[in-house]
Amino acid sequence: MPTQSPTQEPQPQTDLDPRYSSPGATPTPWSDAVTLLERAEVFWLSTVRPDGRPHVTPLLCPWLDGALYFTTGEDERKARNLAANPHVVLTTGTNASGGGCDLVVEGEAVRIGDEKRLARLAGAWEAKYGPVWHFEVRDGAFHSSGGGRALVFEVAPATAFGFTKGDTYSQTRWRFTA
Repeated sequence: MPTQSPTQEPQPQTDLDPRYSSPGATPTPWSDAVTLLERAEVFWLSTVRPDGRPHVTPLLCPWLDGALYFTTGEDERKARNLAANPHVVLTTGTNASGGGCDLVVEGEAVRIGDEKRLARLAGAWEAKYGPVWHFEVRDGAFHSSGGGRALVFEVAPATAFGFTKGDTYSQTRWRFTA
């Protein structure tokens, strides 16, 4: 069962799926997945349109305090999708078949409006992606120097998958409890 201390991120139940893993493969530790989430530059966000069709878009996501964060304009397709269905999938990886690890994070996108948290998140974006990603915080959102307003969403993993590739391959599932 997952455990959590006040200063530690939630630890998931970890399972290796032998159907999709090399003989003798071991599950990827969650700590390795977190390192990949922290270092990944581009993520792909999958949402569902109100008519049920999928929508996928690339975006930037910092990992902080056990969750991924992303932004969207209020009138963008992903914001409209989230208004109808907050369930999302975020993916990232190596985009190569010969090695590395691809990650899939499933969860619910929750809008963040607390300005103290937003200020901390704005610092995380700039620290990870550089000064071009500097945001001012006001009115419960990010504001860019060009005047754009962006809503900020948090996705804490409910379930995540890791697909290691190379000479040894494996599929690890991490399940989190609320």
